[in-house]
Amino acid sequence: MEWMALLLFLAVVVVLMAGYPVAFTLGGVSLIFAAIGWLTGAMDPLMGMMPERLFGIMSNETLIAVPLFVFMGVMLERTRIAEDLLETMGLLFGRLRGGLGISVTLVGMLLAASTGIVGATVVTMGLLSLPTMLRRGYDPAIACGTICASGTLGQIIPPSIILVLLGDVLSSAYQQAQLAQGIYATDTVSVGDLFVGAIIPGLMLVGMYLVYLLVMAWLKPQTMPPAVDEDHAAPPDLGRRVLRVLLPPLLLIVAVLGSIMAGLATPTEAAAVGAVGALLLAVINRQLTLHRLQEVMLSTTRVTSMVFMIFIGASLFSLVFRGYGGDELVHELLSNLPGGVVGAMLVVMLVMFVLGFVLDFIEITFVVIPIVGPILLQMGLDPVWLGVMFAINLQTSFLTPPFGFALFYLRGVAPEAVATRDIYRGVMPYIAIQLVALGLLALWPQLATWLPDVIYGP
Repeated sequence: MEWMALLLFLAVVVVLMAGYPVAFTLGGVSLIFAAIGWLTGAMDPLMGMMPERLFGIMSNETLIAVPLFVFMGVMLERTRIAEDLLETMGLLFGRLRGGLGISVTLVGMLLAASTGIVGATVVTMGLLSLPTMLRRGYDPAIACGTICASGTLGQIIPPSIILVLLGDVLSSAYQQAQLAQGIYATDTVSVGDLFVGAIIPGLMLVGMYLVYLLVMAWLKPQTMPPAVDEDHAAPPDLGRRVLRVLLPPLLLIVAVLGSIMAGLATPTEAAAVGAVGALLLAVINRQLTLHRLQEVMLSTTRVTSMVFMIFIGASLFSLVFRGYGGDELVHELLSNLPGGVVGAMLVVMLVMFVLGFVLDFIEITFVVIPIVGPILLQMGLDPVWLGVMFAINLQTSFLTPPFGFALFYLRGVAPEAVATRDIYRGVMPYIAIQLVALGLLALWPQLATWLPDVIYGP
């Protein structure tokens, strides 16, 4: 009856593609298959573990970081930090060909490290930057591609919501893998490990984006003209303005990531620091009102509720999948692939990439990774490297036409003069860049593992 597990997986994907809510699809379809298994006696009685799973989710201290980081991101998004950054960076790089594209990329990096929320970043930069880039004569495809790619940096640059969720899922998968190997004094992998491991790959990705923009500005200068005439003098107070605009988000980033890297705080405690810091920035910038605070709290509650409902539905799905012996079937399939661990990893990454066309990163994290993670980790893969590989792959899924979520976000705020094909055409080079980054990370795992080893020890 192991094939019932694959049928369950396919049924969930089909129902999701039909447009039903994720959390209720996972839970509802799983309950139907659980009832079939109970009536036919074909499924192991694992459903009794569901109350323990729910209690584990409710009492998981790591997951408290989710609402705190969401609050931080939403608060910063409401406090004009993106507008100030884009305007100041535009002045700083305005006389350089491709300067606006460079500004958008750097601001995307800073917002990623400050907010970690992809949708808000893409929409904000689409509203603020795209009209300016088009007005300055930028090719619509390059402008749209740069905004979409920069907006998705929040997937890989910490503190990232996806890294928090991946850290929790991979921690459980790593423990399962060690227990299956007869290792009872289990090692752990934490969200902090993933945060530190993602820093170098994230910065490498930003560097590759900037190189692409500079090369395009050199090869096709007409597609990215300077925003300011070369003879136009910079504002006399530009240096002071850059410092005033850049310093607050940089201090917040240092406070959050620095406290984790220095061992002064756990990711959950650092998330609390970030939430308080975002609140203080809103007060300093005179952007905090009772109405705005209510909006931020409501948005935080909605996003957090969605994440945890999906988590509960995914827990039910994984129990039913295991009850039908699906984990054993997947283990057998991956173990028997040609090429051993390399072949298994290629297949898993390809499946995740394809699923990214139709499923959200949260769905893939909670549905796919608990199935394949323990198997890949049993094959000897490093959990931090695996988590960063998954994160970049999931980031790529945000850009892949026709269903990439970043494309939908930008399409919703782009002027009517911008054709959908321009958006699709613009993201193609960035998808290629991210695939190259995945290849480099596969060839040199030390890009993800070196910094955590230096800070925390091997």
